[in-house]
Amino acid sequence: MLALLAAPLWEALALPSPPRARAAHARMAAGNEAVTFGSLDGSEVRIGIIKARWHEATVDSLISGAKKALMQDCNVPAANIVETEVPGSFELPLAARYLALSGTVDAIIPVGVLIKGDTYHFEVIADQVTSGLMSVGLQTGIPILMGVLTVNDEEQAKSRSTGSNNHGEQWGKAAVEMALLRASALGKGKKMFLGFGSTDESDAKGAPLSGAGKPMGF
Repeated sequence: MLALLAAPLWEALALPSPPRARAAHARMAAGNEAVTFGSLDGSEVRIGIIKARWHEATVDSLISGAKKALMQDCNVPAANIVETEVPGSFELPLAARYLALSGTVDAIIPVGVLIKGDTYHFEVIADQVTSGLMSVGLQTGIPILMGVLTVNDEEQAKSRSTGSNNHGEQWGKAAVEMALLRASALGKGKKMFLGFGSTDESDAKGAPLSGAGKPMGF
């Protein structure tokens, strides 16, 4: 009975899965499952990108994807993108905290790659980085994306960082959406949910959400 409750009916009864379920499983296995985004205006949003230098070519490709989404799809000005770097993924949470506390950005995309090896190092680092990034977001109120690929091998890393499946593009759009959501909740932008935010769209324009003309300090 527990097995029936814990799994889809066709799996619990060892039946062939429906075609749509099989297609979804295939997309997820290939790393092609993607969330959809509506129209996002990031013209007044400031985004921080933190690069971890391990697996640098892959990380650079992910960052290129993120910047493409930010500037081309969400209209974030190049001047509103703050970039810095750290040695590896383990250092990303602390760097994200420094940047969040600087008050100069509305969302942060930490970007790194972790590839599974023969020891428990992968599991330990992946768990700590994920927990650390979540903690920074909850403590500071600044949206922190999970921009760290955790994959089994180089092939998976490449398939998720190039072409139409570049995960960086999803991260860029998600960062803008979360920055706008935060602004709405704080009453600084266009109303988006739960009655928070201004009803006047003009209130969402003007200075960047984090403040105009402030020195970056990072």
